[in-house]
Amino acid sequence: MKQNKYYLLLLLIFLLGLILRLCKSATLPPINADEAALGYNAYSLIQTGKDEHGNAWPIHFQSFNDYKPGGYVYLILPFVYLFGLNALSIRFVSIFLGSLSIFLIALLVKNWFGNLQEEKKEYFSLSAALMLAISPWHIHFSRGAWEVNVATFFMLLGVLLFLNATKKPKYYFFSIIAFVISLYIYHASLVVAPLLGLGLLFFNRSYIKRNAKTFIASLAIGIVLALPLIYSLLIGGGLSRAGGVGITADPGIINRINELRGQHQDIGGISAKAFHNKPLEYTMKFLSNWGKHYKGEFLFISGDEIQRNKVPETGLLYLVEIVFILVAGSQIAKKFKGWGFVFWWLLISPAAAAFTFQSPHALRAQNMVIPMAIFSGFGLSQILIFAKKQKNYMKYTLFSLIIFSLCLSVVRYLIMYYKHLPKEYPYSSQYGFSQMADYVVQEEHKFEKVFITTRYDQPYILMLYYTKYPPELFQADHTLTKADEFGFSTVDAYSKYRFVAIDFYKLARQNPDSLIIGTDEEIPDETNVVYEIYFPSGEIAFQIVAN
Repeated sequence: MKQNKYYLLLLLIFLLGLILRLCKSATLPPINADEAALGYNAYSLIQTGKDEHGNAWPIHFQSFNDYKPGGYVYLILPFVYLFGLNALSIRFVSIFLGSLSIFLIALLVKNWFGNLQEEKKEYFSLSAALMLAISPWHIHFSRGAWEVNVATFFMLLGVLLFLNATKKPKYYFFSIIAFVISLYIYHASLVVAPLLGLGLLFFNRSYIKRNAKTFIASLAIGIVLALPLIYSLLIGGGLSRAGGVGITADPGIINRINELRGQHQDIGGISAKAFHNKPLEYTMKFLSNWGKHYKGEFLFISGDEIQRNKVPETGLLYLVEIVFILVAGSQIAKKFKGWGFVFWWLLISPAAAAFTFQSPHALRAQNMVIPMAIFSGFGLSQILIFAKKQKNYMKYTLFSLIIFSLCLSVVRYLIMYYKHLPKEYPYSSQYGFSQMADYVVQEEHKFEKVFITTRYDQPYILMLYYTKYPPELFQADHTLTKADEFGFSTVDAYSKYRFVAIDFYKLARQNPDSLIIGTDEEIPDETNVVYEIYFPSGEIAFQIVAN
């Protein structure tokens, strides 16, 4: 394949991936609470030099007491400054870097499998790029302001630069910088990035020995650059997120230990304690969580249990990829050389997700999409090379079958995403908030207080985002509630807004001059509803009553 043709095909694949990630991304899905928090904190920094809670230029953003790493906020800062607080400003970094990952995976394959015959290498790299470009897993988390997607980009970049360092040792520095940046962007990188680094050290140990001084100097600089993050984790509350979602926060494990010990004659005996204890049960839970990420139902059929992380009746990978992966496996079994690191990446990618009680988890394990795209791409390339060698009838039949299968898979995914996702999972993306906020802004001057239901996730941050409420006013007039059982908090009041579970008659009786906004279940049928907002499914999202 001529180089011009290769790069033209790679450019077309990149453009396809960019279109799939960019199309209607300003409106679909609507901004969720986590995205609103990222955007509003960037907006707050621009306006005041402080985050929403008044912390000056933090490394971790307190937000809902989940202490998000601040890397993504700082990356979107210039876009929010130039183009205002809106969905595209918040999402563009994820969209662009997600699309750029398509180039990176092609270059990674060409570099890592450099010993392959040139034609095979080019087919392989283009196929891997194509599988990432059309991947449901990667598209889903590229279209929104998902920090994990940007962290995956920087880890992928770090791996690619590390491979380039085998020829030009100065790239060790840039590789380590890329990995350090990923640490500042998403919590899971704190587990996955170091494990990836260990794999690179092992599989490239001979090259590192030859350039040990350059590597050690680069590593030392990387550690120094990571020190502020480490300090923030240990001192500034950055570990609170892990405490809230980690397996140690799951009371079910303790209950299970007590149940098992209770089945012994001597509950406090040596055997009861030796075989039923926290270290053993947490280890078993971790390994169980880890294994769930490789199940076929999770990967190919249903995806994540959390609606925000999935598309209805759609896996994270296409069903046709089962064929590609099986073909790849049969070929790798014949010649394993060069595949060690890819298997290592596949093995460690769910590590961070396995530490949490919500598993399998498509979001926290999103970096797994890279080795899966490499395996799928390799299988696809082997089929294409085989088909090319056949007689015309068989060749065109195989090519047509591959094109038809991929097109059918992508079209079905797009139909499920654009047509069915808004109707089946309207709560997950918090549809209706923008319309509700527009109405409140127009009418709130007529009322002393505005009561908004807490039925949906973190409504205060969505109101801040959609109304562009002045950050300096919010910083001076709000309080975080006490942390819940998972360590999260919310804001239940600021200005004239009150965020409560709607007990309509009580609120109406005690607050005669108020606007009450609730769900269909919270607002009685006989009340005088002045405005209704609907989900795309036709269900009522909000009912607004002027009391």
